[in-house]
Amino acid sequence: MLNRITQDTINKAAWAACDTFRGTVDASIYKDYVLTMLFLKYISDVWKDHYAAYKEKHGDHPELIEAMMAQEQFVLPRSRDFDALYRDRHKPGNGERIDKALHAIEEANGDKLRDVFQDISFNANRLGDEEQKNDILRLLLEDFAKPELDMRPSRVGNLDIIGGAYEFLISKFAASAGKKAGEFYTPAEVSALMARLVEPQEGEDICDPTCGSGSLLLKCAREVRGEANRKAHYALYGQEAIGSTWALAKMNMFLHGEVNHQIEWGDTIGNPKLRTSNDMLRHFDVVVANPPFSLDKWGAEKAAKDPFGRFRRGMPPKTKGDYAFILHMVETLKPKTGRMAVVVPNGVLFRGSSEAIIRQKLIEENLLDVVIGLPEKLFFGTGIPAAILVFRKKKTDTKVLFIDASRDYIEGTNQNRLGEEQIDRVFTAYDDRTSIEKYAYLASREEIAAKDFNLNIPRYVDAFEEETEIDLMAVRAERKSLKAELDVLESQMEQYLRELSYDID
Repeated sequence: MLNRITQDTINKAAWAACDTFRGTVDASIYKDYVLTMLFLKYISDVWKDHYAAYKEKHGDHPELIEAMMAQEQFVLPRSRDFDALYRDRHKPGNGERIDKALHAIEEANGDKLRDVFQDISFNANRLGDEEQKNDILRLLLEDFAKPELDMRPSRVGNLDIIGGAYEFLISKFAASAGKKAGEFYTPAEVSALMARLVEPQEGEDICDPTCGSGSLLLKCAREVRGEANRKAHYALYGQEAIGSTWALAKMNMFLHGEVNHQIEWGDTIGNPKLRTSNDMLRHFDVVVANPPFSLDKWGAEKAAKDPFGRFRRGMPPKTKGDYAFILHMVETLKPKTGRMAVVVPNGVLFRGSSEAIIRQKLIEENLLDVVIGLPEKLFFGTGIPAAILVFRKKKTDTKVLFIDASRDYIEGTNQNRLGEEQIDRVFTAYDDRTSIEKYAYLASREEIAAKDFNLNIPRYVDAFEEETEIDLMAVRAERKSLKAELDVLESQMEQYLRELSYDID
């Protein structure tokens, strides 16, 4: 019997496969190749395992077996799986063969994988000339053929271990991909906190309009299923503007076994694709997002004639799209159950001009529920502090809770992070909805209005720590004592030097 694979084993083996590209191709490029190869290897291993089980049950009837399997899961065309590519790895044309295999898989699976591989080409010139490219891809195939990456369900056991490896790789790429990393990944602990804040329930529709690789949606799904990973009914929706990142989200959903999802490719502000049959914006119970911070050129020139009326509360600045995403999210909330959590740069809390007008209207409409200040250096590619805003369509009061979690984190060399203790503390304060000295404050609408609807957290949570009073006489006495000790040491040193015949005069 094969030993069960561990999460750590598969993570290390998959990350080691990246060595094939390092020094040849930039990390922002080779992430797509490695993640796509992980996907191909996994579905090939699943198909192989399931085929063997069907064969044992129904006999050796390939066409019948393939027809039955296609109805229940996905289709893997013959000679287009990982094993076939691996067998031919020493022949010229690895890039072309891999591309043909991916396109055949895409075509055979219809809507499940439609267009997923159109932005990735293993035959691209950026991998070098034909000989170098062939060698790189041969090594990549050999990396994924290692026993540590045997991902058959009979060995893996739990589907989430593959999804976990995928998330692990995405986070590693985000950590090394510079300022563009935030385009496809929200740190896991931030996603976990946001999922807890919106408390998604069984049977609800959950949306991320800037979904990246889908990590935040998957955290919400996990929140519904619970620690036991039970079966639950819910629907995931998302939209992503960058084609290669959209493909990551589609593969990520597939690897996590999320069947009930709709992930669209396109610009959420300029062309929202999650619509109803009568071409209105679709509404959701839960909306979560980590939009690009202060996006320039977000589409202000078209927003004035927005057919969905998303900017009736005011027009966001042309060079800062933060409120464009917030207003879109608010507009897609269901009237009774809708709630949302969004990550924003701190400037959203206090910037003036049109943003101040929008902020005032959102508060006067009693939509803003909670403001949570986060520590700096949590997000890949930027050290600036950020905040989470929670909005609700139906609130139980007219107040806004402010939580200052900016000093509560685990310090890292390049990246800070939130641990379970920090996340629990935020959620407890959020759940209790009461003021806590130096940490949280429940402000009335009148108090906020008196501060000109400025939401800068220090205006509400006084986190000032008084410095301990210094006893100057005690400091003076200690200084005199240290000086006396130093005089003794200097005298001893002088004596040692004379004994060693040094001329110190």
